[in-house]
Amino acid sequence: MRILFIGAPGSGKGTQAALLANKYNIPQIAIGDIFRDAVRNASSIGLKAKAFMDAGELVPDNIAIEIMRERLQSDDTNNGYILDGFPRTVEQSNSLSEILASLGQSLDFVLNLQVSDADLVQRLLKRSTEQGRSDDSEDIIRVRIETYNNKTKPLLDYYEKEGLLKVIDGVGDVNLIQERINNILS
Repeated sequence: MRILFIGAPGSGKGTQAALLANKYNIPQIAIGDIFRDAVRNASSIGLKAKAFMDAGELVPDNIAIEIMRERLQSDDTNNGYILDGFPRTVEQSNSLSEILASLGQSLDFVLNLQVSDADLVQRLLKRSTEQGRSDDSEDIIRVRIETYNNKTKPLLDYYEKEGLLKVIDGVGDVNLIQERINNILS
């Protein structure tokens, strides 16, 4: 099964993707985690990505695309995967389609977790306090949500036209949201 999660920062896509990855025994490929690891390890990609992440901006498409191209060729993706945070732009989506075609693959589902902007801000402020994430100050959060609304939200129309998009109410208990997702996938 190949699933793409789309949702604003703080929508719960990482939590839900991890639960599904565990259930189906497939990898969760979270581009944000890949970038944060690269920053922690001070790799060349990490250093390039850090400036954008600290400003609440998206890492440029060429960097994100190259990382995903490499990651999707790993052996652990042969039985499927869950993409979390990629693609984030129309260009990345087009590149993902090209990557998948070259691998003889396609997406099975695109899941969108919908949460209001006000709820997102509160969730991210709480996460910032709990995890001490430098990319979760209130000003940065608002920039990230605005960036999502301007650059990533247009992907919803793209995937709806492809017949892949499923919209899920992302508000409520983690288990309730998981149940909503499982009902769609079954």
